[in-house]
Amino acid sequence: MQNTTAFTLTGQRITRELGTVRGIVVRSRSVLGNIGASIQTIFGGDITLYTDLCERARQDAFARMCAHAQERGANAIIGIRYDATEVMAGVTEVLCYGTAVVVESA
Repeated sequence: MQNTTAFTLTGQRITRELGTVRGIVVRSRSVLGNIGASIQTIFGGDITLYTDLCERARQDAFARMCAHAQERGANAIIGIRYDATEVMAGVTEVLCYGTAVVVESA
């Protein structure tokens, strides 16, 4: 699945737009993860437990978006964006969305 945050793909011509596709993941932090992250904050720097959690959530949301695009018959996604919203304390929704398209070599 070709993809880009831009609205064009170099060397490709968009032949059909299939509409918006999205992938949504809702994640919570575990109690043990929060304790480990709290310990990391004492020393400062990158809180790797949260970094890893966020990266996995983004990867899962992206994979779900790609599956949604394939279901619609797309071979590419343009204009990809991410959004995150805290649903409640410790629970975050990660949304990945874009426009599903069919492209062919220009």
